[in-house]
Amino acid sequence: MKAGLLVGGGAGKGVLTYRGRNYPFRVSGLSLGVTVGASFGRLEGWASGIREISDFAGTYSSVGGGAALAGGINGVQLRNDKGVTPVLQGPKAGLEFAANLSTIMISLK
Repeated sequence: MKAGLLVGGGAGKGVLTYRGRNYPFRVSGLSLGVTVGASFGRLEGWASGIREISDFAGTYSSVGGGAALAGGINGVQLRNDKGVTPVLQGPKAGLEFAANLSTIMISLK
């Protein structure tokens, strides 16, 4: 029997369209849990709870897991301390198994 605990990280970028304007942002994150393999994904979705554009920036948390073998669908729901809740989904490619607790930081450019 064998068990492992890993700390991982990642980064990306995106664009939030809010009230007809585009706002580029950066994403970085840390995860604590089990992750084996590597994958690439593109996520799209919507966010609720935004009253001002500055509400979107902040630290989000997520608990999740998943698997990918060559290709599949990926999805995540996040929430920050300002009540903003993005729901994202999209294709995922690679070979990966993951179960983790993640902290994701979003900053507006």
